Order: sequence, then C-alpha cells, then structure tokens
Amino acid sequence: MRMTDLIELTGSAILAQRTRSLLTGLGIAVGIAAVVLLTAIGEGVQRFVVQEFTQFGTNLIAVSPGKTETFGVSGAMISSVRPLSLDDAQDLARLPQVRAVVPFIQGNAEVEAAGLSRRTTVFGTGAAVPEVWQIRPTLGRFLPDDEPRRARAFAVLGSKLQQELFGTRSPLGERIRIGGESYRIVGAMEPKGQMLGFDLDDTVYIPVGRAMAMFDREGLMEVDMLYDETADAAALADTIRKRLVARHGNEDFTIVTQDQMLDVLGSVLDVLTLAVGALGAISLLVGGIGILTIMTISVNERTGEVGLLRALGAQRRQVILLFLGEAVALSVAGGLVGLVAGAGGAWLIGAAIPGLPTHVAWGFVALALAISFVIGLLAGVLPASRAARLDPVAALRDE
Repeated sequence: MRMTDLIELTGSAILAQRTRSLLTGLGIAVGIAAVVLLTAIGEGVQRFVVQEFTQFGTNLIAVSPGKTETFGVSGAMISSVRPLSLDDAQDLARLPQVRAVVPFIQGNAEVEAAGLSRRTTVFGTGAAVPEVWQIRPTLGRFLPDDEPRRARAFAVLGSKLQQELFGTRSPLGERIRIGGESYRIVGAMEPKGQMLGFDLDDTVYIPVGRAMAMFDREGLMEVDMLYDETADAAALADTIRKRLVARHGNEDFTIVTQDQMLDVLGSVLDVLTLAVGALGAISLLVGGIGILTIMTISVNERTGEVGLLRALGAQRRQVILLFLGEAVALSVAGGLVGLVAGAGGAWLIGAAIPGLPTHVAWGFVALALAISFVIGLLAGVLPASRAARLDPVAALRDE
C-alpha cells in the first residue's frame, strides 16, 4: 500500500463520519484553547506584576525597620529594636556604589487649596526621588536638597491631585495646606499610574522631616537606595547590613534587593501559570479519552474494511498506520483550531479588559500542540493494534 493510499483512506474515513470526527476534534480543541487562554492570562499577569515592580528602576535596595525572619532568641529582644533614622539614611548615602538614597514615610492628610479640599496620600521623601524612583516633574522641580530636619515647607503634587485642585491652571507658587500646615507648591509630577492598587498620582510629596513631625513618627518606614549598575547587589546588601548592625547593635532591620523581590515574584507567578495550564491539561486528557473511545468504536465498525485490506495484502504495519494516522489527524486538527480559538480569545480579553493583560506563552502553546499530537498517537495505539491483529478471514466472515 502506497503512502498516498494511506493518506486517502485516512481522509475518507474522517470525512465519512463528519459529525463524529468534528466532536472528537472538538474535545482536543477545547483542551488546547483552555491551555492557551489560561496560560496567556497567567503570563500576562506575571509580566504586569513584574512591570509594576520595576517601574521604579531595577538597581534598587530597600531597607525597612524590623526583622521579618524568626530567630531562636528571647522575646525581650523586641525592646532593643531601633527605628530607621534620618542619620541611618545619610550614613548609607555615603557608602561606595550607592548613587542616591530616598528616606521615606507615608501617611494620609487633608489637603486644601483654592477653596477645595480632599484627603489624600502624603509621601515624606528626599530630593533624590526623581533619580531613584524614575519619576520626573512635568512642571517646576522636585523638592530641593535641604537638610531634612530644617527643610523648607515646599510641596510637589501628583498629577491627579494637581488636576483635582487646580484643573488646567498652573499650581506653581500657589499655597496649599497639608494637615493644617502651609506649603508652597514648587512642582507637579508626571503621571505614574497605579501600583498594585495604590494610586501614585493622587499624592503630595513633602520633605521627610516635616512628614515625620506631621505624623508623629520617630523613624522611617523605608530607605530606598539606587546603586551603580556595575555593583554586585548581594555584596552591597551585605555591606549595608554590616553598617547598620554597627549602628544599631543588632540586625533589627530587613534588606530586600530588587533581584530578590523579582525572584520571589517570579517563582510565585510561575506556579500560578503552571496551575492554570494544568487546568487546561485536564481538558486535553478528556479529549484524549474521547479520541480513544471513538477510535475503538471505529475499529468495531470497520472490521470488514480491515479484513478486506488484509485479504488484499495490506501488512499489519500499514493497518496500524491507517488508524494511527486518523487519530493523529483528528488531534492535530483539533489542536490547531484550539490554538486559533485560544489566541483569539486572549486577544479579545486583552482588548475588552485593558486592566487584565494577556500574553500568549508560545512555549506553552508548542508544548500543548506536542501533547495533542502525542495524545492522538497514544489514543490510537490500542485500537490500531487491535485492528492489525484481526484475522482477515474472520473479519470478512463477521462482516
């Protein structure tokens, strides 16, 4: 039997039972579409979260007060925890390879201007915010590099707060009241959007020393450091640890590098993507069982055809190839349809819901198509082997 004859017989067998073939391929198509769509959502969410965390730059190290790890020490050690101070931040700024430092606290206060008022987020920061956080003023300038404890009463508005209070009018030089204190506006920031639910545009920036007094805080919430691209983050983090231990007497702080944070996020989101992909794989398994069932029924219905082929001299290998080809053709056709449906569905979701990013993970797509091929192969093995073992005379007699 020639290869062209095998292909022709396979195609005619599929077309002879169009409805059954369509439903069989549909099982695989649904599985592939589910894998493509779910992994596209998972991959899109992963990229979105990573982008959110890297929008402030990638060469960052953050130090926060308190130790997040547990040690076998007495609870009395808690009383020795010192807050992060402005002196700590200034000392860290003098370390080699540290380009800039931003001491940071956050609070909430009433902001009043031009007869309008609203409650908003207040960031107490330093002058290096544009360099460290990768956010620039669109009007005026950012806070000047004053000594933190004697900083002038200047404020910089987030883009949304500027629009709400002043509309299209320039706010530069205007007076506003923040938490009952008067400040002069020296700048307005570019739009930054939201980060994990926090609106970075509905904010006002004031000097960190004044914010500490406003919110009655003894220490900083965080110190962010921008370091040279050529520096080793782990080695620099160790240097920072030693410097702060020397100042505090013990390690009562937590150091997190951008690389560590992204590694943790990446591992969590990878598990998420694999989990949603596994849900789609269940649909693939169901589709494989459907192909196995249909091919078994097909062998029973085509007993006479198999007997005739064997009587005409077809080898067992050729009979096996005939049924395997039919199973693989159904699974591959279903896989391609599922690929188009899944990719199209991911595109439609991304277009309809911009807040839910999607990105087709072509690695998973290739794996899903390979799995659909293997499923068709495996699902056709038992029926094809059974067909090849049929005795030609007995098969023709049964027919």
